[in-house]
Amino acid sequence: MIQAGSGILASALGIPFFLLYIAVGAAMLALFVLVYSRFTAHDELALIREGNWTASIALSGTLIGFTIPLAKAISQAGNILDMLLWGFAAFVVQLAAYFVVRVMVPGLSDKIAANQASAGTLLAGCSIACGLINAAAMTM
Repeated sequence: MIQAGSGILASALGIPFFLLYIAVGAAMLALFVLVYSRFTAHDELALIREGNWTASIALSGTLIGFTIPLAKAISQAGNILDMLLWGFAAFVVQLAAYFVVRVMVPGLSDKIAANQASAGTLLAGCSIACGLINAAAMTM
């Protein structure tokens, strides 16, 4: 028999919150991809569909760089509003990382479109690094 206060009951009671945080996190990730792809001068998904692995590396690094602090926001949030606030901060940091790399590497989007791995891997690495720093800096 399951009694109040048991670990199983406590876990079961957490399922609706789990589903809520998963849904909101997935929605934030989808929104991030949509907005990010509008900010870049190249169409990542079209390039990836054409077999451009440099675009895939760049976008994958950016997704990882966004998801690391988003995961921390989910794990530490006291409520959905906290998660959204810190998720938005991760969003802004990733957009800023893209613009910094774009300044560092003139013609970044053209190089990614031309499948020049050095440009894509630099963007991926900088995005992941910024995501790690962003996650470490989050205090709630």
